[in-house]
Amino acid sequence: MTRNKLMGVRMRISYRPLWVILAEREMSKKDLRELSGISTASLAKLGKGENLTTDVLLKICEALNCNINEIVETVPDDDEKGAANKPEEKKNAAKYKQGTQRSQSI
Repeated sequence: MTRNKLMGVRMRISYRPLWVILAEREMSKKDLRELSGISTASLAKLGKGENLTTDVLLKICEALNCNINEIVETVPDDDEKGAANKPEEKKNAAKYKQGTQRSQSI
């Protein structure tokens, strides 16, 4: 049996909700870095969808006045190596935001 069948589906963290919040607030990544006080290295990890410490995530939450579940989500990990967010997820976040705004206005 494969690992997935024995242990369930592998999951990873996605920062797509964070990108949606930034788009809604018309904030750049630089704005987020300055407001939260996170390092450029942490910002780069966010952009690549890599794991961050909870301390960094909490700084972001404090800066955005939100809960951690509003900036991250768990998604199935389709990549055997456990690679994090793909760059196109940021583009999809903007499309997701537009779609939810349209559905709310209908």
